[in-house]
Amino acid sequence: MKISKVAEILDAKIRCCEELAEDEVCSACGSDMMSDVLAFVKDQAVLLTGLVNTQVVRTAEMMDMRCIVFVRSKQPSEEMLALAEKCGIVVMTTDRRMYEACGILYKSGLNNYI
Repeated sequence: MKISKVAEILDAKIRCCEELAEDEVCSACGSDMMSDVLAFVKDQAVLLTGLVNTQVVRTAEMMDMRCIVFVRSKQPSEEMLALAEKCGIVVMTTDRRMYEACGILYKSGLNNYI
């Protein structure tokens, strides 16, 4: 699935790296605990979270994730967006809750979540 499709089905707004929105992703995970992401996530391309700090971007970079979706209307800071831009990670925001967003993505074919 293209990142642009993820944005479309989650009614999400792409906040940075829009030029990478045609990249393909095939899996995702949802967590507000970056320690769980580091410990349990493997080969995930999309991270859904409500945690808003630079550690989220650093964790995504370390895990080679391509996209971060901030749920529950959470808004990343300019510092976070600059770091994501530098790392080549698409950042988007959605009003949907994590449970709902994960369910929508699962139903649409992204089927790996924690």
